[in-house]
Amino acid sequence: MSETRKKPGPKRLAPYSEDVEEKTKALYNQLSGKDRRIYAAAEAQKLPRGGKSYIADLFGCARKRIYRGLSELEDPETLPSGRIRREGAGRKECLETIENIDEVFLEVVDDFTAGDPMKSDIGWTNPGRQAIADRMEEKGVKISVTVVDRLLKKHRFVRRKVQKTEPVGKCENRNEQFENIARLKKEYEEAGNPVLSADTKKKKLGNLYRDGKVYAAESIRVYDHDFPHLADGVAIPYTLYDYFRNEAYVSIGTSKDTSEFVCDSIKSWWEGPGRENYPDATSILFLADGGGSNSARHYIFKEDLQKLVDEIGIEIRVAHYPPYTSKWNPVEHRVFPHITRSLSGVVLRSHEFIKELIENTTTKTGLKVHAQIVKKVYERGRKYADDFKENMKIVFDEFLGQWNYRAVPSTL
Repeated sequence: MSETRKKPGPKRLAPYSEDVEEKTKALYNQLSGKDRRIYAAAEAQKLPRGGKSYIADLFGCARKRIYRGLSELEDPETLPSGRIRREGAGRKECLETIENIDEVFLEVVDDFTAGDPMKSDIGWTNPGRQAIADRMEEKGVKISVTVVDRLLKKHRFVRRKVQKTEPVGKCENRNEQFENIARLKKEYEEAGNPVLSADTKKKKLGNLYRDGKVYAAESIRVYDHDFPHLADGVAIPYTLYDYFRNEAYVSIGTSKDTSEFVCDSIKSWWEGPGRENYPDATSILFLADGGGSNSARHYIFKEDLQKLVDEIGIEIRVAHYPPYTSKWNPVEHRVFPHITRSLSGVVLRSHEFIKELIENTTTKTGLKVHAQIVKKVYERGRKYADDFKENMKIVFDEFLGQWNYRAVPSTL
């Protein structure tokens, strides 16, 4: 019986070597959609019959893509220059294809939105992106969190931090005092006299963690609570900011924040850089809040201030910022944020370490910070002398005297 022979099929066209095939595929995969089809068409044109099928198998693309590329090679004007797809081609944005997507989005966030009733364009919402997407799916609109991001941006919901700019309360003559302070600063600048802005930064508890992050090779472990009894002492950074020289002088107290501590800080500054930088000064303008250790209401501060000017022999004019306006004190926004950044994310294990961190504070505007540790023990609850009011040399201004006064040396 004769053996039946199978007819041999057509040979597969293989004009390229394996090495050339690999290089050609690598180039193809790096191209854009438009360039891929044109490149595939150009390669197919080089080959004899069966070349289109060979290139389609090699690149893993459809034959119709090659035919389209061939038509574009014959007519280069088919696509506008620089475009990858025809105008309107490509997958449509769901923001365009889903008709009621904006209405559903606004309806979902409406229950979680608050804002300024006087400004309808200012609002905020607190649910997360996934929560918004889930709520919208319940209402028949299925979208991803990426689309939620686009909707939030479209309707002007962006991540913002609350700004502490609104005063807690109102104060009579607030604007008049600000105008008075501006006038005094100009007068002192023209006279070549120093202007000091002063305040106490938040007290630091030694050996406890400060909020923030730092680069570290290993995790830093501290107590899970910030209780004062766990701390090794306290650091009280009372800061004097030289307004004209852009320099800050920080006294790191280890005891109590008192008026005596304030006056010792001023004395230390004057006997050091103050007298050197202002050799011809006749008066010092001292800008401070109305409360705390340099309170405008407490006569113990005025008594300590009188002792100070008698000792250093130069007048000190005090101008207090009105209640609820401490944020406008220059030291608050020119120094404190930068010191906070220097102390953030570290364990304040000693006063010397705190001093080192504070002195490393710098800004692009050239701020210089100097620090000293004050280990003197101060007493709280002190009372001014019974005859102080009758004998004091404190001169109150006729206009807003409760906030504006001068401590004049007894020798003058």
